[in-house]
Amino acid sequence: MATLGLILFFLVSFSISTPSASVKDKLTAYEALEEYDFPVGILPKGVLSYELDNSTGKFSVYLNGSCTFSIDSYQLKYKSTITGVITKDKISSLSGITVKVLFLWLSIVTVIRDDDEIQFSVGIASADFAVSNFVESPTCGCGFDCVNVDGRKIKFDDQSLVSSA
Repeated sequence: MATLGLILFFLVSFSISTPSASVKDKLTAYEALEEYDFPVGILPKGVLSYELDNSTGKFSVYLNGSCTFSIDSYQLKYKSTITGVITKDKISSLSGITVKVLFLWLSIVTVIRDDDEIQFSVGIASADFAVSNFVESPTCGCGFDCVNVDGRKIKFDDQSLVSSA
């Protein structure tokens, strides 16, 4: 009986003192994107946390606040909470990200990766971009056109984003 008590003591002590693997080893939101074959740069820098239901693909991503920046001729707005459903090479039912097209703000509802291209769809139209344009995450406020502490422009990629839609 004393042996059983000693075994229970060690099991309880071990489980209390050792962080669970699921908390300790949880991927960042950017790493989770890569697990589904998406580049990190489709999310801006500064993700605070995220939730992902691996069985359904439903997710929520939380930013510190809303985030606005320009990439090439496009203005993008990310709300503080972004939701959707992710599967390999496809994000659907997306909400929380809008793009300015002419004078209208349209919601990006689907993102699809097809080999070396990513397609962003607003439902009625879509645009394709090279995956290489999203290797780095944009910074809220300045996108990829940021200035470092020395006052020099930070260059991320010489390729400009070109829409095929």
